[in-house]
Amino acid sequence: MEKEKIQNNTSADQNEDTVKENEKPEENLAEENKQETDQEPKEEIKEPTPEEKIAELEDKMARTLAEMENQRRRFEKEKEDAFEYGGYSFAKEALNLIDNLDRSKHVLESDDKLKETEALKKTLEHLDIIKKDLISIFEKNNIKPIDSLNKKLDPNFHQAMMEIEDDTKEPGTIIQEIQKGFTIKDRLLRPSLVGVSKKVTIKEEKTEENQENPENK
Repeated sequence: MEKEKIQNNTSADQNEDTVKENEKPEENLAEENKQETDQEPKEEIKEPTPEEKIAELEDKMARTLAEMENQRRRFEKEKEDAFEYGGYSFAKEALNLIDNLDRSKHVLESDDKLKETEALKKTLEHLDIIKKDLISIFEKNNIKPIDSLNKKLDPNFHQAMMEIEDDTKEPGTIIQEIQKGFTIKDRLLRPSLVGVSKKVTIKEEKTEENQENPENK
C-alpha cells in the first residue's frame, strides 16, 4: 500500500512539472520571439554603382567650380571698386574745405566794418582763387560739382530743403543752391541742397456783400 502511494505522489509531481513548463510567463515568450526576430537575416544595403558614383562626383565638382567662379567675380568687383572709389571717404571729408571757404566768404561779406574796403576785396579774391584750385584738383580726380541752378529737381542728385514762390519758373525748378553737391565718377558723393520754385498762392480776398438798406427802398 505504501509503495502504491509513493508511486502516485511521484506521478502527480511529474504532471505538475509538465504543466508548469507548458505555462511559461509572457515575458519569456516575448524574449524568445525577440531572439527569433534578431536571428532573421537583415536586408543588405545596396551599394551605388560605379556610374552613380561618377555622376555624384561630377555634380560635386560642378558645384565647386561654380562657387569658385562666383568668388573670383566678387573679388574682381571688390578690387575694381577699391581702385575706382578707394578715395571716396577722403573726398567726402575734403568737401568740408569748400564749405568752410564759402562760410568764411559769407561772414566777411556780412561784416559792416569791412564792406567796400580794399582789404575785403582782396581777401574775397584770394578765397575765390583757393576755391577754384580745390575744384580743379577734385575734377582731375573725377570729383565733379553737380549743376543745379535752373535745373529740374532730380532726387538722384538734389535734395529739396525749401519751396520758394516764383511764377517765372516752372514748379520744381531749382532757383537756389544752399550747398553744392558732388559726384565721384558715376557715384553720388553728396547731394546738392537746394530750394525749388512753386506757384504763387493767390489768397482769396473776402468781399463784404453790399446790404441794401431797407430805409432807402
